[in-house]
Order: sequence, then structure tokens, then C-alpha cells
Amino acid sequence: MTARDGNTVLITGGAGFIGSNLAHRLAGEGCRVIVYDCLARPGVEDNLRWLEERHGSRIVPIRADIRDTAILGGAVSEADAVFHFAAQVAVTTSMTDPRDDFTANALGTVELLEALRRGRGGVPLIFASTNKVYGDLGDVGTTLGPNGYTPDDRALAEHGVDEHRPIAFHTPYGCSKGAADQYVLDYARSFALPACVMRMSCIYGQRQMGTEDQGWVAHFLMRAIDGEPITLYGDGEQVRDVLHVDDAIDAYIAAWRGIDRVAGRAFNLGGGPDNAIRLRDLIEHIEGLMERPVAVTHADWRPGDQRWFVADRRAIDEALNLSRPKGWREGVDSLAQWIAEYRRELSAQARPKLHLRTAAS
Repeated sequence: MTARDGNTVLITGGAGFIGSNLAHRLAGEGCRVIVYDCLARPGVEDNLRWLEERHGSRIVPIRADIRDTAILGGAVSEADAVFHFAAQVAVTTSMTDPRDDFTANALGTVELLEALRRGRGGVPLIFASTNKVYGDLGDVGTTLGPNGYTPDDRALAEHGVDEHRPIAFHTPYGCSKGAADQYVLDYARSFALPACVMRMSCIYGQRQMGTEDQGWVAHFLMRAIDGEPITLYGDGEQVRDVLHVDDAIDAYIAAWRGIDRVAGRAFNLGGGPDNAIRLRDLIEHIEGLMERPVAVTHADWRPGDQRWFVADRRAIDEALNLSRPKGWREGVDSLAQWIAEYRRELSAQARPKLHLRTAAS
């Protein structure tokens, strides 16, 4: 089944950053969207309110945890497609509470897979995985130069990490997301579930409530706007490929539309070599936007941190016929504008009470 007007789509974590952007796009295309979210992260209630104000009855909110199996099963039974974003998303949190991280990410995903397996069959699942399944890339030799860390391997430096890279889970977060990643692929293999996996790099854009633990592009911008220092863990020479959320949504929808071609596959989804930046590059760009220096503090490297990660986009671009992603400078500028507008809206309007469907309703 492919995306079309009138489909019912379930988005777990649908009030989160990527989920709310996807819900907005699909509701605008005529889909009925079940936004399944426990609303635990700061700012997600605003995202849900924003969706309801713009799309009315096409947004069906359910406040529930991914581990609430009865509620989850009911939502799955209504769905023509499922996008799975619900997760514990921070490496740091996984280090303090590994069990909760495991039950949210690994067990929660298995519960979703089981609900799909027991259902009517043929319902596509697109799963949001992470580049953390590849570990810290400690075996990749790098050299520190003027543009940050660069792999010594020329092919790797030119194209980035492809899907043939062996997985190597580091930190409880990497283990829980990696296990979920592998369960999705195995359910596609063992039970013919039409599912595929997106191993995402650094996604950024509107509706991202960035924190120090997750969403670093938005977090850097928010700290700078507020005149607060940005903490760099490590030396700040780490390199990441960043991808604007609009381009990520294009990929997710294309995977749904092309699920017959891509079921059972995992793709690396990032900005690619053209959007690879040092952490310090972003700070320098923000300083240009702010027209003032940004204060920076330093702390020790965090567990499992990759000195360099860039996704090789060739497989996903070919499979899904994706357009060239937005350049990072343009994307960061648009995010800074959205943050300013969002804050003005928050200060100017009252917040009406949310209407949430529960298991009883």
C-alpha cells in the first residue's frame, strides 16, 4: 500500500520533532494521522497543539507509552502504515537508567512488531534507527586538520559510511536502538513484514526542542540566542553530516511509497559529505547570525562519541530517487528564524487544553 489521500497513518512519537513534521506533511496530503505519544519531552505538547490547530480532525492524538501494549494494539489495528519514532533518545539517559532505555527502545519496538504481526498483514513499518548502531568507529583512523577530523581512508572520506559497515553497539542506547534495528529487519525476513530501517545522522529543523543530550543543532542555536554558553564535549573538532527535517520527511514518505522495493533494507540517512560540518563550524556560523561571539565551555568526551561520522547517501538516493538535500547554512538560518517565531508565539498566546483520546475512549 502506498501513501494516498484517506489513509490512516500511525506515528509513534508523533508529537516529537520528526514525528510532528511528518504528521503535518501527511495530514496536509489528506491522511488521517494517529499521533501516538506519551508527551514526556519538553515542547511536544506545543507540537501536538500546533498539529491540531492546523489539521483538526485529521489529527487523532493518543497519549500513551509505546510499552502500553493494549493501547498500542488498538492504534495499530486502525493503521494503513506505521512510522516508529517513539524512543528514549539520549545516550546520557541510557547510562543512568539502562533498563528503562531497553524497555522503551528494544522491548517497545518488539511489542509494535508483534502487534503488526498479529494484525491483518501487509501494513508497512518505517523505523527510525540511528548511526549509533555503528559504534564509535574507533577502528577508523582519522587525522585532525583545519576542517576537523577526517578519515585516513580516501574512499571513506569521499563518500561516507555505507550500509556494509559492520554494526558495533556502544552504550546502552546504542544497544537498545541497535537491537530494535535488527528486530525490524528480522521481522521483515522471518515474517515477511513490509518494513525498512532509517539509520539517521543529525536531523535538525523546525519543531526541534534541542537539548544538550539530543538535538545539538537546535540546542546550540537556542543557547546562543539566550546568551548562554555552549558546552563542547571533547575538542569540538568532531564532524557530523546534518540533514534538514524536510529532507528526512521526503525520505520517510518515499520509503512508504516504495516499500515493495525497499522492504527488509536498512539505509543510512544523513546530509552526506556536502553537509558535513565540524561542531565549531556551526558555532562560527551562529556567531555570524548573532553578530556577536558565542561563549563556549569544554567538558570531557562522552561515551561512544564518534570523532567523525558522515553517511554515504548513495544507496538511499538511488533506491528512493531523492533530491539533493538542503545546504546546511540555509537550513540553520531557517531554523534560527523558526526558533524566534516560535518563541514570539508562545509569549503572545494562551494555551488551550489538549483533547486526548485514552484507552476508554
